[in-house]
Amino acid sequence: MSPPRSSSRKYRTYREDFARRRVDGDEKSGRSGLGPDGVPRGRQLGKKRSRGVLTLFSRFSALLRGHRAALGLAVLTLGISTVVDLIPPVVSKIAIDNVINGSPFGDGLLGRVGGWLPLRGEPKELLLFLFVAVVAINVGSILMRVWGRWQATRISHRVRVEMRRRVFNHAIRLPLHRVFSLKSGGASSIIREDAGGVGELVFSMMYNPAGAVIQLVGILLILSVTEWRLLLGAVVLLPVVFLTHRTWIGRIRPLWRDIRATRSHIDSRVTESFGGVRVVRTFGRERTEGTNFATDTHFMTRQELLGWWWNRAIDIVWRMLIPVALAGVLCYAGARIIDDRAAVAAGSLAPHKALTVGDLFMFLWYLASLLQPLALLASSAAGLQTSLAGLDRVLDLMEEPLESPTKPGAVALDPAQTHGRVEMSGVTFTYPKAPTPALNDVSFTAEPGQVVALVGPSGAGKTTLCNLIARFYDPDAGTVSLDEMDLRTVKVGSYRAMLAIVEQDIFLFDGTVADNISYGRRGATPDQIADAARLANAHEFIEDLPKAYGTWIGERGVKLSGGQRQRLAIARALLARPRLLILDEATSNLDTESERLIQSSLRNLMADRTSFVIAHRLSTITHADQILVMDQGRIIERGRHEELIARSGRYRQMVQIQTHPPQLDGDDDADDEDTVSDEQTPGQPAEAAQT
Repeated sequence: MSPPRSSSRKYRTYREDFARRRVDGDEKSGRSGLGPDGVPRGRQLGKKRSRGVLTLFSRFSALLRGHRAALGLAVLTLGISTVVDLIPPVVSKIAIDNVINGSPFGDGLLGRVGGWLPLRGEPKELLLFLFVAVVAINVGSILMRVWGRWQATRISHRVRVEMRRRVFNHAIRLPLHRVFSLKSGGASSIIREDAGGVGELVFSMMYNPAGAVIQLVGILLILSVTEWRLLLGAVVLLPVVFLTHRTWIGRIRPLWRDIRATRSHIDSRVTESFGGVRVVRTFGRERTEGTNFATDTHFMTRQELLGWWWNRAIDIVWRMLIPVALAGVLCYAGARIIDDRAAVAAGSLAPHKALTVGDLFMFLWYLASLLQPLALLASSAAGLQTSLAGLDRVLDLMEEPLESPTKPGAVALDPAQTHGRVEMSGVTFTYPKAPTPALNDVSFTAEPGQVVALVGPSGAGKTTLCNLIARFYDPDAGTVSLDEMDLRTVKVGSYRAMLAIVEQDIFLFDGTVADNISYGRRGATPDQIADAARLANAHEFIEDLPKAYGTWIGERGVKLSGGQRQRLAIARALLARPRLLILDEATSNLDTESERLIQSSLRNLMADRTSFVIAHRLSTITHADQILVMDQGRIIERGRHEELIARSGRYRQMVQIQTHPPQLDGDDDADDEDTVSDEQTPGQPAEAAQT
């Protein structure tokens, strides 16, 4: 369906889809969110996931390999400090009942504790001792807690860095069609937000819950010893945690998956808009792109506000529960104190068994402390869903297959032993989700050092053929071999080390001229870089730059002309010293003078290397050892230039169209017959324009 035009309409559609997915159970399967075209992402994915919390915990635990000992020590110090924090309420009770009011200790647990402590002196001295004891306990607890939290924080950052590294290394090795579907902004969002958020699971899944559980168990044990009725009241609160989890948490994680997916879409759109800013400005679409950005951002804001309300609902429940529980304990314990005083006065109850003001103070303290870990567990469970949603998306990406996976037993190529004979035999290849094959039963052989030119209309399969030679994809049928070795039996890295590609759409990095030329060869010396630039006819204009080879050229080389970028790319390929070379109209952006100078350099470069040239200007490939004419994924003609011209076939027609372009009626200024046209003139057949 068409995407909604306004954020409010898009949000209403999203809420309807979200409700439908809850009814259908899609949220538990992990399918969530609307795609940029308004179609629910679950429908786009076409498969269900069933990762529960335990599965995600297990996967995250595996990521902690190498950090478990340090994290265990951090949790241990947290447990010790948490237990130590339970002592001050007991000390306060002793101070109120046994020191200030002078009541006896009795023979219970507190009586034994009192026997261990020097509490037989003057009341003021005892208070001073208790004060020092509480301060020492708190200082020790704080130091242990800070040290443990520092360790957990350090582990969290290390896990974040490691996860980002893994996701980046995996994403950059995905099949090309998957990388293109991610877009640069979308990939950045997954690496930055989702993979980065996995580190927060150290706290939300392990450290904070561990402290809350230790505190909860400790308080329950103390209450069971001192007042079992209060223990029953505390246990009644536990189902509330379960109910809040069942009521809200089941919605929060799918919602945050949706929010992260929306953020990824926004990032990719922003990257795309700025990457194509020349096109945007040329067609005056600045306002349109701004409107699209605002609509998507408003839609994400509505999603985030919905998540905020669900998170606050949990917080509201607990904020209402805490004062109610405290008031209940105050009423219950206060009534008990009044009754016990009357019973003690009547002689029917021993004084040490009566409920005291110190008991009431201790109970209130422990109850407030009991509700704190319960609330922390509930809120942590809510916040946990955000990080789990990120981990879920990261695992989705990490489970996607890599491009051209290396088979067991694959061998590494030795450049000194590689001759460069490339052969395709019965190759058929279809892009994922494409209705028809891009290549269909293609076979040819390129001998070492030969120049093979690929010509044909747009969509004929020229680039696809080169993609298979570069092993960006593996064929569906048939084989691509190098020196009679199937490329699927060769390690990709060792093969790519002997390959260089110069494309028509040049990509340069945001760095210096020297950095870009030496990108294909680690450790290249300045002299080697300059020699490659001379062969590419780039040295002269580089020397005229402000800092010569140290000049910063900007992202994608925006500070250079098209021809200059092209020559830097050729220099980069020259410096790599490849055995195989792929040129995709490598001289298309050069002026006539520079092109003539580079052609001789390219011929010298290709003399000892097997080269594949995608050509649109047929005048540049007359020297090729073999010309493959392609159409609809098949090779329809092959041979040298002279042979193909003599056959009067498709290749000759293409040459004639370029060398004798049709003239407009009445055009007295048309070029003569020797003019070579690079672009379609009015009335020229569309097929010829695509060659």
